[in-house]
This record gives sequence, structure tokens and C-alpha cells, in this order.
Amino acid sequence: MPLLINGERIDLARPTGDVIRAYPHLEEKAKLLRSQPAQIVEPKGLLYVQQREFAVTTPKDGSVSILGSDDATTCHIVVLRHTGSGATCLTHCDGSDTEAEVSLIMSSVKSFSNTTGYGRLEVHLVGGFNDDRQLSQKLTNQLLRAFDLQPDDVHLVTFCVTELNDREEKDIHFPIIYGIAVNVKTAEIFPATFPEKGPDEDLRSAHVLTGATLTNIYDSKMEQLHIGPYFWRPFPHVDFWLEQDDEQILQNLSTSPLAEPPHFVSHIRSTLTFLKEHPFPSRSLFPDRKPRIYKKNEEGLWEQVYSDKI
Repeated sequence: MPLLINGERIDLARPTGDVIRAYPHLEEKAKLLRSQPAQIVEPKGLLYVQQREFAVTTPKDGSVSILGSDDATTCHIVVLRHTGSGATCLTHCDGSDTEAEVSLIMSSVKSFSNTTGYGRLEVHLVGGFNDDRQLSQKLTNQLLRAFDLQPDDVHLVTFCVTELNDREEKDIHFPIIYGIAVNVKTAEIFPATFPEKGPDEDLRSAHVLTGATLTNIYDSKMEQLHIGPYFWRPFPHVDFWLEQDDEQILQNLSTSPLAEPPHFVSHIRSTLTFLKEHPFPSRSLFPDRKPRIYKKNEEGLWEQVYSDKI
């Protein structure tokens, strides 16, 4: 019940480079993906997934047609899809608890696929690069191992990670693809950037910075985005971090300082400011212990739904 390529079980005892050489079509597919320019995905019909979040839906969804995530340096973006039901999950993994996260996304996709007697589970892995600390390689290996441990056959279809997603400039390594999107209706996967990463971008980032575990943010039956309720303790030394210059934040709060996108520091500052303003989210953000719920409006944009309207 392992991880398969072309119907063969992968030998995970072999170095990743050997696996790639044994299946040249994987390298060709990665090359094709890397050669595509990143498409700008507008908010209409989009569900943006942040780090340590996942969302799963099906082609029947009337609100969401695109799942996407970006800003992955050493992180990997994972798309898991059942070809029978079309149930599609996208998640942004950082290596915090890979085995548990893979089990979670497997069960979420399978919950939509129980009624179909045909089709198979396919996985697409994108992200990482040849970073100095080899965090990308470690995460690649963790993901391969975690999928190989699953009780169901999983077919590895896209493998554009670490050395297959690496470029070098003046002896410095960078990822080629930082973000991807998947069209839930057509199953197309493509490099992407996202002008809008909301709603509640700072709140969701604060949840990650304070040690969140992988969280499902979407109820596809109701077609609603659920954020929270999230609770954390006051962030340690938040004033100290906000006083630091950009270089200090980059060097200390990134896994790969030289390869971060240009907006990394402003994003971290914004999240830290949010944590300073909300040291006790149970009081200021979630006094009723209920999630913030959003639905797509007629323009295809997220709009908050208040409990008296539910």
C-alpha cells in the first residue's frame, strides 16, 4: 500500500537523485512545470492556503475553483487528488509534523471518495531547493516516507522539489517555483503568485508563528472558510523583535534568509505587530469561542458571515 511511480514501489533506501534518474519522466515533468511563468491568480474563486493550513474540495464546489499557496522556500506545497471523485487537497508543509499531516490530508481526501469504486490517489510535490542547511532535502524525504507508510496506494505524479526546483545565481541557491495553484475543476497545476492572501492574513500567520499544528480551514459542504478560534500566549520578546532592523529579522526568523521573497520582512513585521496588539486572542478576537466564517459573495470574493445570519 505504498508510494508508487508508474505502478512500481519507490525504493526509499536509495538517494533521491537515484530515484529521479530511474524515472526520467518525473524530471521531464518537473522541467516543464519550471519552464512555465508564474500566473497571477486573482481573488475571484480562489481559496488561498497559508503555511500549516490545508483545504479540500471537489469539482462540484460552486464557490472555489482554485486552491493555491506560495512563499515556499524550504517548505513544500502538496496537492493530493482522487481521480475518481475529483476531491482535491492542497497544503503547505514545513516539516513540523510531516507524518501526522500526511495522514490528515489522506483521510480528508478519502472522506470525499468513499462512494466511487474507480480512480486512484495521486500526489504532486512542489517546493524547496538546495538550501545550505538541507532542510528541503529533509522535508522531501519525510514526505516520501510518510506517503509510503499509508494504507492506500498513492501515485507520485509530480516531483518538482529540492534539486529539481533549484537555481543558482552568484553561488547562491534559490527555489525556481515559490508557489503553485491547482484548478479543482480541471486538475491543472501551475506556478502561481497571489496578490491577495486573505482573509485574515495576519491572524492566520500569527497562528503559525505561535506554533500551530496543521489546520483544515474549509468546509466544502457549506462552502465556508472557517478561521479559528485560535488561542495563544503573549508572544515572547515581541517588542525586541519589532525593534530589530530588517537584516536581523531575516537572519533570525527565516529558514533560508538569502532566498526569501522581497516581502518576507514586511510580512513578519505585520504578523508581530498583530501579536503585540492581540496578546490574548480569547479576549480580543474570539470572545465567543467561535470561528470567523467567510463565504464567497456574488463577485467571488470572501465576505464575513455573522452568526445572526447563519
